[in-house]
Amino acid sequence: MTPVRTVIFSALFLAVSFLGFANEKEITQEETPFDPKAMILHHVKDAHEFHLWDWRGSPISLSLPIILWTDNGLTSFSSSRFHHDDEGQTIVESNGRSFVKLHEKIYQLDAGASSISYDSEHHPTNAHKPVDLSITRNVFMMWVSVALLLLIFLTTARNYKNSKDGVPKGIAGFMEPLIIFVRDEIGKPMIGEHKYKKYMPYLLTIFFFIWINNIFGLIPILNGANLSGNIAFTFTLAVFTFIITTFSGNKNYWKHIFWMPGVPVPMKIFLMPIEIIGMFVKPISLMIRLFANITAGHVIILALMSLIFVFKTAAIAPVSVAFSLFITVIEIIVTAIQAYIFTILSALYFGMATEEEH
Repeated sequence: MTPVRTVIFSALFLAVSFLGFANEKEITQEETPFDPKAMILHHVKDAHEFHLWDWRGSPISLSLPIILWTDNGLTSFSSSRFHHDDEGQTIVESNGRSFVKLHEKIYQLDAGASSISYDSEHHPTNAHKPVDLSITRNVFMMWVSVALLLLIFLTTARNYKNSKDGVPKGIAGFMEPLIIFVRDEIGKPMIGEHKYKKYMPYLLTIFFFIWINNIFGLIPILNGANLSGNIAFTFTLAVFTFIITTFSGNKNYWKHIFWMPGVPVPMKIFLMPIEIIGMFVKPISLMIRLFANITAGHVIILALMSLIFVFKTAAIAPVSVAFSLFITVIEIIVTAIQAYIFTILSALYFGMATEEEH
């Protein structure tokens, strides 16, 4: 995609987001004053539905199933039974239990309670959280990205298999330079010529998996289905990198952690706890870096759009839209950069774990 087309598509995406956001504000403006913090947090966190747009005062949403494990067994019902942006007002009866939705969390009311009550800090006092196994929009988009990833790689492999002259065609022609890039610029330099091959499936998977989900997070119609901006998602990927690094560590790797060679004994004792802490700091840095960078871009864009309603004038709209468009273009670049950084650092840790003694 050329830079001009990228900017055009970004403008269209931003315009769709702006129109939907303005429409929602127009409906709720008379009810409560505009709170930019609440709006931003609402759009960046996970939810049990896809809120697409508002039409004549009514939300148009794609409902997802709510699946709960309660003291009465497995309970399931559609999220459409809760009103959009419902904050503990609607009570849903299912499987002999009563449920409310508060801050996108499902609570089960205690026996005999007919409404939810709060303490001084607005925490529910007569409700508790059941085990939530619901298919939220982040979970749904993760399944979509997995299906898309399988489709892309299986189609690419089939095209190579059916190619008589070995020249990639179709989607294989697009994927080949990307796969070669991960192999030649990440796998080989970071891990080594003789050991990189067994790590390539994982490196390719996380690179494209993160990249695809970062792109999904920029599509306004998905309304915040930003999987990479979920700390649980980045935590899981970091755990996989940590496990592979730990089990790949050779004798030389563990020697450098527990008894650093080539330094005096007092220094060995001093360095050992630092190296042990470093084993956990590395995956934590992976987790926080991906989460923070992806979330920050979304927060900045929403904050810029909020200026229109904070100042209560359309005169600020051209400035807000222009700066939001600029940040959106940067976000398009960041989607690939963050996938690259997570992949190359994972490969670096694998290379450090498998490095032979000099």
